[in-house]
Amino acid sequence: MKNANVRFAWLAGVLLAIPLLCLAAGAAASASSKGKEGLLSLGAPAPDFRLPDVVTGKVVSRDDFSGKRGLLVMFICRHCPYVQHVKQGLAQLGKDYAGKEIGIVAISSNDAFSIKQDAPDSLKEMALEERFVFPFLYDETQEVAKAYTAICTPDLFLFDQDRRLIYRGQFDDSRPGGGPVTGKDIRAAIDAVLAGRQVHPYQSPSEGCSIKWKPGNEPAYAR
Repeated sequence: MKNANVRFAWLAGVLLAIPLLCLAAGAAASASSKGKEGLLSLGAPAPDFRLPDVVTGKVVSRDDFSGKRGLLVMFICRHCPYVQHVKQGLAQLGKDYAGKEIGIVAISSNDAFSIKQDAPDSLKEMALEERFVFPFLYDETQEVAKAYTAICTPDLFLFDQDRRLIYRGQFDDSRPGGGPVTGKDIRAAIDAVLAGRQVHPYQSPSEGCSIKWKPGNEPAYAR
């Protein structure tokens, strides 16, 4: 019984620490797309983007993935505990689908002035440390995040061959402090696209640290 109480106290402490970690890193506790209005809806076209890769400096656009059967756009960052929790899973996802008919790109839109860990040089370190095989782009103006109505990090958007939104939601149901990272939700959606099947209509909303908007730049949908 004593060991059980110790384990329960440890788990409770971890769960309580998650929002505090977000606050310490500059986040306003956890955020989610659940219940938000004005978001990009299923069936909507993929907004265009032209952003620099933090590793190579090369400008990458949506149309660079023309011909792929699907396109996955992931809004992530470095500082957020939710992203830190799944970063190895994100890296593995890229490796597992490399060479297949799916384009994958990550974007960070956080204000680097307020969150130094999310500045381009720091993001480059992350990409190299985790050995990302997909482009990691920096959205300095935050206009791409607005176009996609990104809410938090991580926030995932999967588009079909016609570049229509067919999945918006979580990587998986794992959260910092508990549960294995599998990426099962997004993997199931990607596999459906590659197999020509319909993506399951039930999609769990994303949850993570809120996008760190520049002063006066927060869009209405994120409030």
